[in-house]
Amino acid sequence: MEHAYPADELMPLTCRGRVRGREPSRGDVDDALGKFSLTLIDTLDTLVVLNKTKEFEDAVKNVIKDVNLDNDIVVSVFETNIRVLGGLLGGHSVAIMLKEKGEYMQWYSGELLHMAKQLGYKLLPAFNTTSGLPYPRVNLKFGLRSPEARTGTETDTCTACAGTLILEFAALSRFTGTSIFEEYARKALDFLWEKRQRNSNLVGVTINIHTGDWVRKDSGVGAGIDSYYEYLLKAYVLLGDDRFLERFNTHYDAIMRYISQPPLLLDVHIHKPMLNARTWMDSLLAFFPGLQVLKGDIRPAIETHEMLYQVIKKHNFLPEAFTTDFRVHWAQHPLRPEFAESTYFLYKATGDPYYLEVGKTLIENLNKYARVPCGFAAMKDVRTGSHEDRMDSFFLAEMFKYLYLLFADKEDMVFDIEDYIFTTEAHLLPLWLSTTNQTMSKKNTVSDLFKLYFAHLSCVKLEESFGSGPKPPLRARDFMASNPEHLEILKKMGVSLIHLKDGRVQLVQHAIQAASSLDAEDGLRFMQEMIELSSQQQKEQQLPPRAVQIVSHPFFGRVVLTAGPAQFGMDLSKHNTRGFVATSKPYNGCSEITNPEAVKEKIALMQRGQCMFAEKARNIQKAGAIGGIVIDDNEGSSSDTAPLFQMAGDGKNTDDIKIPMLFLFNKEGNIILDAIREYESVEVLLSDKAKDRATIFKGKMIPNYIIDSNLEMENMDQKSSENDSHKQRPEETSASQDLSLASQEPEGEESSDVTHLDSLSPVDADSDSISISNQESCITEIHEANVQETESTELDNQPQEQSQTETDSSSNVNWDNKVQPMESILADWNEDIEAFEMMEKDEL
Repeated sequence: MEHAYPADELMPLTCRGRVRGREPSRGDVDDALGKFSLTLIDTLDTLVVLNKTKEFEDAVKNVIKDVNLDNDIVVSVFETNIRVLGGLLGGHSVAIMLKEKGEYMQWYSGELLHMAKQLGYKLLPAFNTTSGLPYPRVNLKFGLRSPEARTGTETDTCTACAGTLILEFAALSRFTGTSIFEEYARKALDFLWEKRQRNSNLVGVTINIHTGDWVRKDSGVGAGIDSYYEYLLKAYVLLGDDRFLERFNTHYDAIMRYISQPPLLLDVHIHKPMLNARTWMDSLLAFFPGLQVLKGDIRPAIETHEMLYQVIKKHNFLPEAFTTDFRVHWAQHPLRPEFAESTYFLYKATGDPYYLEVGKTLIENLNKYARVPCGFAAMKDVRTGSHEDRMDSFFLAEMFKYLYLLFADKEDMVFDIEDYIFTTEAHLLPLWLSTTNQTMSKKNTVSDLFKLYFAHLSCVKLEESFGSGPKPPLRARDFMASNPEHLEILKKMGVSLIHLKDGRVQLVQHAIQAASSLDAEDGLRFMQEMIELSSQQQKEQQLPPRAVQIVSHPFFGRVVLTAGPAQFGMDLSKHNTRGFVATSKPYNGCSEITNPEAVKEKIALMQRGQCMFAEKARNIQKAGAIGGIVIDDNEGSSSDTAPLFQMAGDGKNTDDIKIPMLFLFNKEGNIILDAIREYESVEVLLSDKAKDRATIFKGKMIPNYIIDSNLEMENMDQKSSENDSHKQRPEETSASQDLSLASQEPEGEESSDVTHLDSLSPVDADSDSISISNQESCITEIHEANVQETESTELDNQPQEQSQTETDSSSNVNWDNKVQPMESILADWNEDIEAFEMMEKDEL
């Protein structure tokens, strides 16, 4: 205010304001400057966070009095939205909060909101495309395409540019009752979703706004894409639309499968995602650990954050880009706040004072290397410590805010930060907007608000005891998804079931859907119990994945299927089970087996669903089976794309179950079923590791080199002893704080339209973390719990390193030439050919 106002930014080395057109052009960087006092608007709600309420009141008066939004200047739609529109809405949000408290802002009558609406209308012409994707730039005075506008001829925009509008535009619609803003932002998001690469579920960096073709087909979580993912998750929190959560989960699974190479996050090609697009990372991806915290995926968040911190300790700041061995790729550092943001969220989630030390380091480095007499100067080169005459508005809007919040106690705050969601520019939007439309007022709904956004932060520590206070009408441990009465109670508490495409079910709470505020509180306690039970079960037993190996002709051990273990029955790490397979009747195994003669002394095949896994096991054991395999009935599910599960018990003592039980996804299960149809007698080995195929004949070693797809094996005995040695086969498992909700469901049958009730729990989940339901969590954690009882818990789907066994078995299945259908081989070839043709188009 002393050196720069009313200019958009401060130039801290020359102690003057940066006015666009007066200074040498910096290209796209200057698109954020619109001669609308950018830094002041961007910093409004920061003043209130810092308890500078008098200064905030003066700043609002300055904005109302001096800021002109009708300038003949071309600006970035993206930057103007997140900084100026977001700043006005954030300022309005805290202004009405202060006015309601009764001390400050008593004169305020929504002037900032009026300005925000005026700006919103100025941005709308950018959406005049057939796709609904906005032009990247717009003239504040003349819009697009007219000669005076000097813009409107662009054809491309970045994914983040088009996908980072929904929070501000929806908030503007809900504050004002004018729906058009939210509608336009939703249309842009819908188009991006439809244009994702369907095989990898990734999006590119740059897209043609007219045709929807990807212009840049590399994909990551950094520059050009970053806040698109952030806004999908936060739009679900703010707006309560399950579609946003489902889209985010789909993208997140793809990110953890292809882009996450712990602790690194490396760009890949969307059509060939196993191929890295570059060997360096950009600093904008530093926001991602914070987003993972909101997701509930703490372990990889900690790993990536620590990697970034090591880069900072080496260079004092995070370079704009750096290599995988922490060398500088681009040496600039414009005082970006993303790392501080992730530090704040990790501290809130874990309570670990280590993150206070990290924050202290950031502050010390800023004061030691970036502070200059008139402000803080961006680093021109982190290696030399040279400065740039630049202090972007986000430094005050975000960096100061997050660092202050990192160290602030509750008494340091004049309001409850957990009532708000942060935009990508750290502006504050009230969560009660989720209940607002043209007819509903804040006063009618705010008392019923369930604080979805920060629920995940308290859920990780679960500081309050669940043993005290009133109990919900339905206990988590008693819940049965097949019980209509229980479902009715859930509905009353604002808890609903979400059916995922892969057959899993999630519990989600929207307090606004509860019958009353008391019912919403009951729902919160119910969800907290789910989390606690999940945590307890997680610590009780973690089992590695298992293997189903087809050992009969013509497979001879070459086909090894990744299987989920069971928390009951025979321990396959101590005893293997080998036998022929037979299909049980009924196929679901949920009642007395009617073909005991067929399954006796065999391994029974059953379909997932309609009852607990333990009940299936007891039924086939009673019929004389020596083991059981449960096959997922969700068409197309596969361990290639879905995280592995372990089958949980039914909450009762399962010591009576003596036989081994394993779980196969649909694709792997169909391999066995197809083999039965073709060869009738199919023998399998259930074990903890894939057995070297050279050891499965007569219990004696046969050299691997003489066993190939063309070798006649009919004269060999296919039997071997149960205790032959095995070769380890690593599986692709998910291993980070996903919690199962196993053992929560008492016995009972679940109707198939609700979902299968064979309770599952994640394999190899991290016992130290608490993110319920897999990562769905913590926005799952509390408002979204993956229920084990309803059968499944979603995992973060992080790819682990895979290796081949000495038998050349892949981690899921390796078909023999005699077995794999020619149509399947040709389909695979065609798919590869198409991918390589696409890569050529990408000029690889």
